[in-house]
Amino acid sequence: MSPATSVRPLAWPDERLVRECCKGSQDAWSALIEKYKNLIFSIPIKFGLSREDSADVFQAVCVELLAGLPKLREAKALPKWLMQTTYHQCLRWKRDRLNLLDDPRAIEKRLEVDPKELPEEMFNQIQREQSVREAISALPARCNQMVAMLFFEDPPRPYEEVAKQLQLATGSIGFIRGRCLKKLRQLLEEKGFR
Repeated sequence: MSPATSVRPLAWPDERLVRECCKGSQDAWSALIEKYKNLIFSIPIKFGLSREDSADVFQAVCVELLAGLPKLREAKALPKWLMQTTYHQCLRWKRDRLNLLDDPRAIEKRLEVDPKELPEEMFNQIQREQSVREAISALPARCNQMVAMLFFEDPPRPYEEVAKQLQLATGSIGFIRGRCLKKLRQLLEEKGFR
């Protein structure tokens, strides 16, 4: 196996993921969804949708992605396309939900204020969040696991549990955490964070 093919699909750049997805690769499709699932899911959550409704929006976006991926002109446009598509799905969900509850004239007035494009402030926030997710994914496996256990679990795990899970001495967790966060900071700075 050549070095280029031994790289896990999750580590592939978007250009390769899109190309392989269009060829029908299940591994590439799984990696693409894994890479962008939090980005997609975060938008309906920002809209205040329940987890169940957010899951429905997520599924609708995935269906649109499957149909639209071969038409995507540039793979680097994929994150923005996903954000815009998810935003539109949220607007559709909102419109459909209002149709069940309200007078159609009142619905039209409320929806007239919704912009066609994702608001720039929301776009920038979502883009920054995705950059953080990508930087965390780029960390070495042990750092990735440690960051997830210490900062993304609710409640955060005690050092003793983290040490046991990662097969480390409890006293080394703080030091290794510091090195992992330093590496994460470097990756984020490379993405333009200051």
